[in-house]
Amino acid sequence: MCAAFDGTGFPLTDYRGADMGTRTEEPAHAGSNHSRRRGRSPSSGRLRWTALGSVLAVSASLLGGAVFAAPAHAVANTVVSLTFDDANDNQFAAATTMRNANLRGTFFVNSGFLNAPTYMTTAQAQQLQADGHEIGGHSVTHPDLAVTGADEARRQVCNDRVNLTSMGLDIRSFAYPFASSNPAAEAIVRDCGYNSARGLGDIRSKNPESATFPVAERIPPANLFYTGAPDQVDSTWTLADLQNVVTQSVNGGGGWVQLTFHHVGRDGEPLSIPSTVFAQYTNWLRDEVTAGRIEVKPVRDVIGGATKPIVAGPAAPAPITSGNLLQNPGLQTPSSVAGVPRCWAFGGFGVNTPQFSQVAGRTSTIAQQLTMTNYVDGDAKLLPTLDLGECAPGAVPGRAYVIKAWYKSTGPTQFELYYRTGLGTWRYWTSSPLYNAAADWTQLTFTSPPVPEGASAISMGLNLTSNGILVTDDYELTVSGTTPPPTPPPAPAPTPPAAVAAINAAAAASPGVGTASGAVVCGLVSGGCYQNYQNGSIHWTQATGARITRGAIAAAWAGQRWENGPLGYPTSNEVGGLKNGGVYQNFQGGTVHWTPATGARITKGAIGAAWAAQGWENGGLGYPTGNEVTGLKNGGAYQNFQGGVVHWSPATGARITRGAIDAAWASFNWENGFLGYPTSNEIVGLRNGGVYQNFQGGVIYWSPATGARSNAGAIRNAYASQGWENGRLGYPTTNEFRLSATLVAQDFQGGRITWSAATGAAITYR
Repeated sequence: MCAAFDGTGFPLTDYRGADMGTRTEEPAHAGSNHSRRRGRSPSSGRLRWTALGSVLAVSASLLGGAVFAAPAHAVANTVVSLTFDDANDNQFAAATTMRNANLRGTFFVNSGFLNAPTYMTTAQAQQLQADGHEIGGHSVTHPDLAVTGADEARRQVCNDRVNLTSMGLDIRSFAYPFASSNPAAEAIVRDCGYNSARGLGDIRSKNPESATFPVAERIPPANLFYTGAPDQVDSTWTLADLQNVVTQSVNGGGGWVQLTFHHVGRDGEPLSIPSTVFAQYTNWLRDEVTAGRIEVKPVRDVIGGATKPIVAGPAAPAPITSGNLLQNPGLQTPSSVAGVPRCWAFGGFGVNTPQFSQVAGRTSTIAQQLTMTNYVDGDAKLLPTLDLGECAPGAVPGRAYVIKAWYKSTGPTQFELYYRTGLGTWRYWTSSPLYNAAADWTQLTFTSPPVPEGASAISMGLNLTSNGILVTDDYELTVSGTTPPPTPPPAPAPTPPAAVAAINAAAAASPGVGTASGAVVCGLVSGGCYQNYQNGSIHWTQATGARITRGAIAAAWAGQRWENGPLGYPTSNEVGGLKNGGVYQNFQGGTVHWTPATGARITKGAIGAAWAAQGWENGGLGYPTGNEVTGLKNGGAYQNFQGGVVHWSPATGARITRGAIDAAWASFNWENGFLGYPTSNEIVGLRNGGVYQNFQGGVIYWSPATGARSNAGAIRNAYASQGWENGRLGYPTTNEFRLSATLVAQDFQGGRITWSAATGAAITYR
């Protein structure tokens, strides 16, 4: 895969359609593809990870793959933090694997990446936080802060925290893009209100060059705004490598070990590890925690400290509005990165090997040359930097722009255009026709279509889509003198008089909604209409009537895409007076409950029905503490409540686990273990106050005297033949355990059952 970066280290990936002249509209960015760090002595100055260069070098070398047994400690001397960079969508599934091991981590999110294809959604980030994980900042668009201008760096760091906080996320920790920083960047992170910032490559890892580095970061770190961590985890890491970075800390005196993941389970991605390895590793960490050798905590819990007020970054400089809108159009002014013109970027995607260099210009000393080799698909190009205002040329929606550039090329080329949206997300826009190869300097001219609504800046460049050489120089971007008129908006949908009357009546009956702040708007799905008010909104359809949404419940509904999402339209107003100050509101597809302690949570379908059967919030489950989480084994889903968890699968329906039985099931890896999903709720009323619950692979028994114990297979059949807990054996006092390579046993209050494949089950009474 081609690793592509701009002149500030901003990673860029495009997604092309099958036709070379067309492109599917996808974001013009990707997760960080960090180049491998060169080793350094721990006493030397910080060596940042380089953001420019070749594709990630995949090394098969291992750092003594053995994992050494750690001595038991009364108090764990090593704290492990599992951290994830760039908000890649497969990290959300990895969080489910962590839940199975009862672990929580820190997810460093770029707000400019959220909701784009292959990245997490805002709702998923909110769900991670609700499940106990930490969301941290990682800049808006992932630039190299050490070579970015001070104001742009401050916009990237501060505004990322502002954006994420506005989504309801508690942001305290930061991770440097490319692990690149300097004292100025550290001061910016501190001033933007973060409590700490993570680097990479300063702690011993599998990389032999790090053999002399410390085995762990200190607690507390000497520098809160550049905390040390091992090299990022990539596809060359084995389970033994992952274990070794922890055990070497345990055996070496302890401290803090931050593991950094980008992808889990994405085949072919250099920065991914298999899902199976990640599951094995999290289970191993769980066992190390149980043994008391380590603790696993999110970064915020290691650093401590309260959430600080948000601080906005400086306003972007006023863009050039006349003449050539590009900065450094002749490529003559260098940036702080050797070989990269100021305000320009190297970009590309696909399987190919691009090499950028500087050669003699058309009329000056410098032009930019792109040499492409090993081409399979994709492209590479030079672009004005995709940033938040330092270099990117501003644009006006509805206006067209004239693009010019001089080029020489051995193969076809074309202009590719991008635009920037509200939070700072860059998206692919359009492409020009293909232009033929040219042996001598030739000027190309292309007039863009009208800039899309909501865009605030644009970028463009000539690409190469084959092996060969492309040289470019002397770019121009000007406002078209013949701007095509913008496409007229569609005619507004007619406003049914019934909608206006119902909305007015609903507002009059609820004066707390305030006065209208806009007109009635119709044309929604199912013929719906809405009107915004000072303190909420009123939505109407013929089927549901006029209903008011406001506050946290309205925000939860908005996070599900309002009426277009699974909840549909509200079918009631808020209903208060519930236990502990709770409020609920019904929707076509479910219900949203809110309390001061739990926030606004959605219940629906079979899980919602199971909760209702327990008496909603008045029953043993209490209120939901998270929304439904899908993606479990065999199409399963779960939802956390104050008093337990409801799991659902197509085969088993919705079942409740809680307390000691739930903890015992968790110790066997929930639905991924031999027990599978629960097939019943708890069944009480057994002898001596006992309880049991059926699972696909067996049963868990609990009694006050024996605790929660599993029982399955042939041993369970033998136990059943003796009348279960009512027989002479009583309750199980252990889970199954192995006596030898061929013999398995389980102890009971009144004896033991042993089993082997050769002899079957045998009962020995006390």
